[in-house]
Amino acid sequence: MIASWQNQTTKTTTRFAANKSALFQQRRARDDKKLRFRSRSNRGSNQPTKLPIALLKPSHDQSNGSKREGDNGRRQTIARAAPPTEGGPKKPPCTREDMIEFIRSGSKPKQNWRIGTEHEKFGFNLSTGERMPYAVIDFILTELCTRYGWKPLNEKCPIVGSCMNQDGTIRSVNIIGATKDGMNVTLEPGGQFELSGAPVNTLHETLGETRAHIKQVCELAAEKGYGFSGIGFDPKHSVEEIPMMPKGRYNIMKAYMPTVGTTGLDMMFRTCTIQVNVDFENEKDMIKKFQTSLALQPLATALFANSPFKDGKDANMCSLRSDVWKDTDNDRCGTLQWAFEDDFGFEKYAEYMMDVPMYFIYRNGGYINATGLSFREFMKGELKILPGEKPTIDDWEQHLTTSFPEVRLKRYLEMRGADGGSEEMITALSAFWVGLLYDEKSLDEAWNICKNWTAEDRDWLRNDVTANGLRSTFANGTTCLELCKKAVGLADEGLKRRNLGEEKYLAPLWNIVNTGKSQADVLRERLISEWNGDATKAFKATQYKA
Repeated sequence: MIASWQNQTTKTTTRFAANKSALFQQRRARDDKKLRFRSRSNRGSNQPTKLPIALLKPSHDQSNGSKREGDNGRRQTIARAAPPTEGGPKKPPCTREDMIEFIRSGSKPKQNWRIGTEHEKFGFNLSTGERMPYAVIDFILTELCTRYGWKPLNEKCPIVGSCMNQDGTIRSVNIIGATKDGMNVTLEPGGQFELSGAPVNTLHETLGETRAHIKQVCELAAEKGYGFSGIGFDPKHSVEEIPMMPKGRYNIMKAYMPTVGTTGLDMMFRTCTIQVNVDFENEKDMIKKFQTSLALQPLATALFANSPFKDGKDANMCSLRSDVWKDTDNDRCGTLQWAFEDDFGFEKYAEYMMDVPMYFIYRNGGYINATGLSFREFMKGELKILPGEKPTIDDWEQHLTTSFPEVRLKRYLEMRGADGGSEEMITALSAFWVGLLYDEKSLDEAWNICKNWTAEDRDWLRNDVTANGLRSTFANGTTCLELCKKAVGLADEGLKRRNLGEEKYLAPLWNIVNTGKSQADVLRERLISEWNGDATKAFKATQYKA
């Protein structure tokens, strides 16, 4: 098996020369179509795609956004994973200019830059390996509130009488998350447990926050015979075998995903990721960070590759998690090659988002199914499901969360290219991007790595690393491993210039670039040498320890 990977490396250059042009032309045509910035009237009638209007009634007793006042008085949102609340008077419709200004308002001086880290993990039964059911998740979330001072995020049961407590009594709400001190715990569709961390000043705080969270949830899970795994793709279960969480919007998404791609349900139920959120000073700074991090995102995918298995077998991938995004929903994913054009900025990104089809609208405590509808029609008050109504700034903020490129712009930048991984890899991802993007010299040098890449180069690398990882090789012979080693070195230098002792958190990345083996490579070696080809053992091999 190892020999076959090495053969892939020697074949990569030939395959690149033969196939990259066709691949690029196909994807560029798709991106060009998306960037015409016009109303999507060709989607047919102004109705949700092949789905009835679904009004599901969630009710939340806590704020859903993790917000913190910055030194300049501007509120910073790091994560908005739970549905919105609708307290106070109704907000007026917002204009196109308001939408652009909303994104621009994230700009802040360097002394106010913060670090936000998000990480997902799979819950599994320690005896059977089965995925964690909602009953156990209910227990963990409830006990986080009871024992550790978190506050619950609740959602009304969609059908009266459909939800029951463990003692058999009827309940009116489900707990679907918890919040404390700027942190949110939320649930992905298949019960993947996510911590959206508070905006913090240093990586030392990131580590402390991560360790405390993992310790709490692992100890609670163990009481029920369950654990948590840090891996990027479920190595055992099919979509059908995974319980869906009782969150209203996931019913809408589950029905819609198969109409727009082949792997959307895999993304929803079988993947886990780590993300880092970073700030920008102004539009110029945003553009430089966006373009640099988007071009180099495949390096993070290769460094953090940790999803080589599927259905109990070797999937012949380094990052299967990243690979499924290629055909999840091309209207809201992709490499955004237009972001490297001279006119890129807040306005152009806002225009792109206005062309992304809608998922839902939140009104009167419920989700209205708006899948496939045009946000531009919404802006004109021409949606038949809400005639005459136009979006508020809250609608726009929610809509910004419904695109999934490798780097996403809201009022901050999200780095979205890494697989779920170990505790040390969670902090390492934040260290990697903070070292590259928060130090001016390292950012300049990082841009120098990729500034001469063509759109074909960027598109090819993003697609090749999912299978070949560190072994991906450009036509000129440069390997992804060489680029990763240089990028880790630049991140190290950037962290050293912060003079906070944070460079130590890059240690696992130094190990990867010095050995040439990612987490996926190590797991695949164990599949052969220890597990007799049984990839389901990867859950326990990647289990977090309390």
